[in-house]
Amino acid sequence: MDFLAGCIGGAAGVLVGHPFDTVKVRLQVQSVDKPLYRGTYHCFQSIIRQETTFGLYKGIGSPMMGLTFINAIVFGVQGNAMRWLDEDTPLNQFLAGAAAGTIQCVICCPMELAKTRMQLQGTGEKKSTRKLYKNSLDCLARIYQREGLRGVNRGMVTTLIRETPGFGVYFLTYDLLTRSLGWEPDDPYMIPKLLFAGGMSGIASWLSTYPVDVIKSRLQADGVGGKFQYSGIMDCTRKSIEREGWRVFTRGLTSTLLRAFPVNAATFATVTLFLMYVRPDEGRKDCETAPAHHAALQQQTHPSSL
Repeated sequence: MDFLAGCIGGAAGVLVGHPFDTVKVRLQVQSVDKPLYRGTYHCFQSIIRQETTFGLYKGIGSPMMGLTFINAIVFGVQGNAMRWLDEDTPLNQFLAGAAAGTIQCVICCPMELAKTRMQLQGTGEKKSTRKLYKNSLDCLARIYQREGLRGVNRGMVTTLIRETPGFGVYFLTYDLLTRSLGWEPDDPYMIPKLLFAGGMSGIASWLSTYPVDVIKSRLQADGVGGKFQYSGIMDCTRKSIEREGWRVFTRGLTSTLLRAFPVNAATFATVTLFLMYVRPDEGRKDCETAPAHHAALQQQTHPSSL
């Protein structure tokens, strides 16, 4: 039931947050010489006007498909890591989260590659006349045909650099916030507290690794149209700073933070309500033992998709 709750909660988070993610990716990879968008609001406005509302949901198939596998990996790794560490402390929450973040990159990296390519397809077109990819699976298959396994895993190193500390910060922040806010079995503010802790944890996680995400997006978008600009992480970082300055690492940050809170809120609310509905007695008992409840809920949420 924990696994199923995580899948449902994660799906709710993707539906709420994907439009913000599309805006983030467009802002991160747009040309500095000929920018299409002036900022977050203008990007939202332009996509809806030029590509309709469906334009905001381009590439949603990839995170939806990868959701089940990512939740399964995170659930197993986080649970086993906490059992192995044998003590529920903030440090162990960070370590267990970091371990989960590292392992799930195997699924996360190809999933985000397909998502990024799909989000950039038909930019500025209401009805794209030249669709390179039919869907996320077709996108990965075509990349594999052209570039092999290395192409499918483009951006893996930057994904690892982002996800490992990102998951650790997420679980650590959530643990500290829920401990400080307190839990009571009949607390009428239990859900608002959970929403607040989850939302703020998502924001903290993104702030801690956002510059790496900018480089990852650029590397994964590189090669669209057959033109490659970067030879690797350092080359991408150097060229980005030379052309756009240090502010390049804040591109799309506003839409990311706007997205982080509601996505985490939607995910945690859905997980909690689902578990309370299917296991009312256990859900009540879990509230009395906050750390155990933390672990059960934390394993459901993926901060990079958040």
